[in-house]
Amino acid sequence: MDALYTAAATANGREGRAVSSDGQLDLPLAMPPALGGSGKGTNPEQLFAAGYAACFASAMASVGREMRIDTKDASVTAEVSIGKDGGGFGLAVVMRVELPDSLAGETGRKLVEATHAYCPYSKATRGNIDVELVIE
Repeated sequence: MDALYTAAATANGREGRAVSSDGQLDLPLAMPPALGGSGKGTNPEQLFAAGYAACFASAMASVGREMRIDTKDASVTAEVSIGKDGGGFGLAVVMRVELPDSLAGETGRKLVEATHAYCPYSKATRGNIDVELVIE
């Protein structure tokens, strides 16, 4: 791969801070209450969900342009779950894609599937974690 951009961030665990090298991201980290923490900070699952949703939405706009489909009224919500998987912990994602009525049916399904094939986050997770696509 010929890198066009590299992001760098440093964290010191689930109870601390996450800071990007350019200072644009500087967040307190905390375990969520469901995992026994205070919840007074963000967590890696929220950060991953935000990144994946944003990337998928951007990828959908690119794929939509290629397919000559207007995606401006679409939105994407990534639900990232963490749980025990027999060898420690694992992740799973439900990707909820809300499409306008004009994209209901086969057209919307083809758009979402093509986006899942194109999105860099989807490529990175493929074969590693379960990703369920839900069209709403």
